[in-house]
Amino acid sequence: MALLLGVALAACHKEQQAVVGVAQNAVNAEQKAQAAAQTAATERDKQRAAMAVIPLPTKSLYVDVQEPGAWANPFLSVGADTLNLRVTMSDANPSTLGQGTMLRPEAARRQEIQLRPGDLAEALIALPPGAWRYGRVIAVAESPLASRKDRVKVRRNVEAAIQQLNDLGIVVEEWPSR
Repeated sequence: MALLLGVALAACHKEQQAVVGVAQNAVNAEQKAQAAAQTAATERDKQRAAMAVIPLPTKSLYVDVQEPGAWANPFLSVGADTLNLRVTMSDANPSTLGQGTMLRPEAARRQEIQLRPGDLAEALIALPPGAWRYGRVIAVAESPLASRKDRVKVRRNVEAAIQQLNDLGIVVEEWPSR
């Protein structure tokens, strides 16, 4: 009987140690999650501060723009796996002489960059203020090149991109897919 009581006490003690170990692991995991959340919040605050250099949008400048090719601010086309960011840089020549002619075409200042969804914030922060002619607003559209079977994935990516842009303090002008 004494042997049975000793075995039972030892088993209870081991079980208690296991419970304490699990509780300690849970506390450690929670602390790591809090530290990761703190780091992410700090990074987001830094990104917001970097975007604050760009003034708030002026809707009267872009309200009449109906064609994606006429949009002067960054334009984001969202696909199933990638994002295409179209940027038109500002003209480095301050003179109006020859502006928009064959000597200084706007298309020569236009760039298309293919991004992974996780790189969107860094790409937008890296843009010079001259690329934001309307202020801190970006056009977002579903990629017309995406296949029908990828539409659900594309829509999820659009929503994720809009959330990321809103977190940065960027106004989103969503365009219908063509």
